[in-house]
Amino acid sequence: MIEREIKSRDDVSLLVRTFYAKIRQDELLGPIFNGIITDWETHLELLTDFWETNLFFNRKYFGNPMHAHVEVDNMCGNTINEMHFGTWINLWVQTIDELFNPNDERAQVAKNRARHMGTFLHLNIFNSRTSPQEK
Repeated sequence: MIEREIKSRDDVSLLVRTFYAKIRQDELLGPIFNGIITDWETHLELLTDFWETNLFFNRKYFGNPMHAHVEVDNMCGNTINEMHFGTWINLWVQTIDELFNPNDERAQVAKNRARHMGTFLHLNIFNSRTSPQEK
């Protein structure tokens, strides 16, 4: 059994970097992320800030993920759907399970927060789309 636990920013960075290496190679998600993100190092640091804030309550992230995801959906012609979020969460959980002890409390929190965020983002992206009558 893997003994490593999520205890520090370095652990969060390992998780984020390993996860996004998988995202970049994924058939469904890779083209979206690789087509939009031009500075991966800055993006990975931002996401490490985001997850460090979420897992340790050490406020380092000050962005607006809802706005960012709505913009991505707009850039993709409003085609982001449940398959994208399902693939994202499956890769996230798989990465956590590969890197960290399954009994680690923060690993479980990271999984649960990602599930909640994915649902929230998916619903809000869908709700932010304007109907044809509104255009």
